[in-house]
Amino acid sequence: MKDNILCQNRGMPPEPTPARPYRGIPQDERRAQRRAQLISAGVAVYGERGYRQATVKAVCEAASLTERYFYESFANSEELLIACFNAVTYAVMEEIMTAARAAGPDRAARSRAMLHAYFAALQREPRSARVFLVEIRGVSRAVDKAFDTALRAIGEEVGRVIESPAAASDALLQAGIVGGVIHIALRWIEDGYTPDIERVTDSGLRLGMMLDQPLRPA
Repeated sequence: MKDNILCQNRGMPPEPTPARPYRGIPQDERRAQRRAQLISAGVAVYGERGYRQATVKAVCEAASLTERYFYESFANSEELLIACFNAVTYAVMEEIMTAARAAGPDRAARSRAMLHAYFAALQREPRSARVFLVEIRGVSRAVDKAFDTALRAIGEEVGRVIESPAAASDALLQAGIVGGVIHIALRWIEDGYTPDIERVTDSGLRLGMMLDQPLRPA
């Protein structure tokens, strides 16, 4: 305290006071924990009710937190939706990449493994799949931008894994194939997850293997 008063008298800003720990947990860590609780609750509530039917109050109740803590982490429901979308999308992406690594060096085998892992994740969590593929588009420009940013990142990662060394990386083709696989997924969801996952994986594979084709000279 004395040092801070001396600093103020000299025209210098006082040193920041460290965040006080609560029950041994620093304030920043507790804030991060609450944010994670809200994201987990948001995924569950949006999956159960749909985004447009969910409220901040419902998410907070599911997270066992007050609305005060919601607004500590998020300005509004759209920000939470984006955070939930990113959490779900990148968790599924990690599953996909794990499947690719386990499939070995063959690009066709890696492509099939990645597609199968993707469709299996959608089938395992059908409510979340509907929210984060069907409902999310058109909510707002910020949400659409988050969706498109994720697709770009996924396309780059998929291209890195399955493109032929002889094929020049093509961001437009990556975008088209990722978008095409998503449309296959949307049709599959709308048709009640029929045909079976092996058939839908075959359809996605026929499209995805275009990334493995070198560009033919004119």
